[in-house]
Amino acid sequence: MSTPLLDVRDLVVRHGTVTAVDRVSFALHPGETLALNGPSGCGKSSTALAVLQLRRPDAGEVHFEGRELTSLTERELRPLRPRMQPVFQDPYGSLSPRHRIRDAIAEPLKVHGRWTPSDGPARVADLLDRVGLDASYGDRFPHELSGGQCQRVGIARALASDPRLLVLDEPVSALDPSVRAGVLNLLADLQDDLGLGYLFICHDRAVVRHFADRVLQMRDGRLVG
Repeated sequence: MSTPLLDVRDLVVRHGTVTAVDRVSFALHPGETLALNGPSGCGKSSTALAVLQLRRPDAGEVHFEGRELTSLTERELRPLRPRMQPVFQDPYGSLSPRHRIRDAIAEPLKVHGRWTPSDGPARVADLLDRVGLDASYGDRFPHELSGGQCQRVGIARALASDPRLLVLDEPVSALDPSVRAGVLNLLADLQDDLGLGYLFICHDRAVVRHFADRVLQMRDGRLVG
C-alpha cells in the first residue's frame, strides 16, 4: 500500500480537565475514505480539528504528506493548509450571508495567491460546474440556495486550493435523505477524479457503511473498534 497521506499517532486533546481524545492513532491513504463513527461527544470533531491544526493537540503527532505538523509554527503550517481542507456540517453557517457565492469561492483563491483577474472568474465557474452547479449560481447569496446547494458550494470552496485531504465533519447530517445521497455521490465522484483522501466524521452508521472504505468506532475519546 502507498505511503499514508495522513498518519495520526497517540493523539491527545484535552478540554480543561476532560480528555476529549485519548491516544488515538490511525493512518489514511491517498484515495481512501476513513470514517470516524460514534455518538455525539465521543471525540470525533475534536480529532478532526486537531488533524487540521485548528486546535493544537496536547500530545501525539500528526503527519501529513510526510511532515509532522504539531511541531510546526503557524508560519510553517501556512503553506500546508491549502492541501488539507475542511467541509463542515452547517452548509449555511460556513458561508457569509453578505457575500455572493462567486465571492465565497473566490476567497480561498485570493487568500492562497491563486487568483488573477484574467482567469479567476473562469476558475470559479469551473469549481461550480465540478460540484454540479451552473455558473449562474455565482450571482446568488447563500439564503437563495437550498441546504444541499450550499453544501456543494462549501465543497467547491474546499477544492479551490487543490487539496489532497478533505476533513468532512458531518457534511450530510443536516440534509434531507434524498439530498444527502446526491452530495455523497458527488464526493465519491470527486474522489475518483482527484484521488483525494477523506477523513469522514459521521454519527450515522448506515451512512458510513455505505460511503467509507474503513470505519473506526469512537467512544469516550478512544478508538474501540
